[in-house]
Amino acid sequence: MTTLSEPQPKQQDESDSRLRVVLMLEIQDGAQQRFLDVYEQLRHQVASVPGHVSDQLCQSINDPRQWLITSEWRDQETFLEWVDSPAHREMVKPMHGCVSDNFRSLRYAVLRETSAAGSTGTRAPMEVPPGLPRTSPAGHVGPPKAEPGPDGVVRHALTFTVKPGSEPEVARILSGYASPRAEVDEHTRLQRTSLFMHGNRVVRAVEVVGNLGDALRHVAMQPEVRAVEEAINPYLEEARQLGDPQAARAFFARAALPAKHQAIAGSPASGRLHRHAVLYPVRPGNGQAVAELLARHDNLATADPTGPVAAGTVFQREDVVVRLVDLRVPAEADPAAALGVADDLEAAALARLLDLGPQGDLRTVTGLGAFLAARAMNPVTDRSSADPHAN
Repeated sequence: MTTLSEPQPKQQDESDSRLRVVLMLEIQDGAQQRFLDVYEQLRHQVASVPGHVSDQLCQSINDPRQWLITSEWRDQETFLEWVDSPAHREMVKPMHGCVSDNFRSLRYAVLRETSAAGSTGTRAPMEVPPGLPRTSPAGHVGPPKAEPGPDGVVRHALTFTVKPGSEPEVARILSGYASPRAEVDEHTRLQRTSLFMHGNRVVRAVEVVGNLGDALRHVAMQPEVRAVEEAINPYLEEARQLGDPQAARAFFARAALPAKHQAIAGSPASGRLHRHAVLYPVRPGNGQAVAELLARHDNLATADPTGPVAAGTVFQREDVVVRLVDLRVPAEADPAAALGVADDLEAAALARLLDLGPQGDLRTVTGLGAFLAARAMNPVTDRSSADPHAN
């Protein structure tokens, strides 16, 4: 048995209003891997919520069906505001099919704390599970963590929806702003930004050499970019308050569309490349499976130096999946390459994960062309740092 040495733990400091949340779960038979896949997505989203400090996922050593999720929050008010929000309800929907109805949610105020060395009364650094972004004591989450692709370029995207009918005006605003300078500092440079729309969904993909967080902060501080963000505010389906740092962080955390896979041809492409983006109509709960299928396709496609695919990036968050591809030919000339379908087997596998409608068929040239026409995103602007008006 381990005992605590003197001095005795102090009472909670008046300024310490932290909250510990304990969620006790029972995972349905056969759903463990699906639960882990869902949690892998959710933990990054929860870590971006203002006020979140840390969390841990634990499994019972006696009953593998019993799981425990604990999380720490800056204060009770912040947690309750989030847990009662529509964003929270949407965020946890994918978990419903994995967890039985037999669960408990418990909430405790943090009163005393003991470090591993036995000292008390001071706040020990929280050990964050691998992969979770670290937060400051105030709960401020750092910039999104993104790994460089094979070419050393970091890719990231943001997505949001605008009010139906406002699409032409939003496209005009987003394509007409003056660009900030590409050079952030001696280590970081904005290389390219590509903006697409499909219906009322907007996707802005950025490519950065260096530190992604520094690049995004650099862009956000530019007056011309601030003016654009303010101009599109009235047209957003989900209202945001950019003047409130916490509200702004929460909005952009929800808008994040991480690059789940990047594939680049080994030899530099010669000649003009055609950039296209496709928004896939994913059946509920299949977002990760679609992203993995497209990633496997791009690995093989970019390995062929004579093939049509020079580069492909798969962006995914929950069931929003966008594939950004650089082709050596126009998309209309090779819709299969533009969509990430190499043969009938891939077509059948992808079709099972998508909502193609009664007329959808990815096994024929006609079907591929129709699907591409329906799901290709419209380019709004594409700016490279080679251009003096880049980004």
